[in-house]
Amino acid sequence: MTLNQPQKPTESELEILQILWQHGPSTVRFVHEQLSETKDAGYTTTLKLMQIMAEKGMLQADKANRSHVYQPLLQEEDTQRRLLNRFLDTTFRGSALKMVMQALGNHQTSKEELDEIRDLLDKLEGDKK
Repeated sequence: MTLNQPQKPTESELEILQILWQHGPSTVRFVHEQLSETKDAGYTTTLKLMQIMAEKGMLQADKANRSHVYQPLLQEEDTQRRLLNRFLDTTFRGSALKMVMQALGNHQTSKEELDEIRDLLDKLEGDKK
């Protein structure tokens, strides 16, 4: 991929990235064990997917030891922002209001979450003044 094209990880790639973002550089064995806690995943499938992700420029493999250690080359916040923007555009025709109303209407929101949302809105309003 060229540097100008943003990475668009698939669902499976995103699961691997989330493990690496949470735990840091890891072996294929570790990533496979983490994935196996929530889904039926074969070791060779995990290995191949991580190799492909390295070819795509999403991961970097340290091959100094027998067990290769992979680390993400994509930043978590940048990836979340790109995926959210794509989701917002394709699902809600770019309307953040529709997305937030849908999310709050379909989810039991705690008082703490609502307080954080209010604080964020206050901060956003303050930044625009």
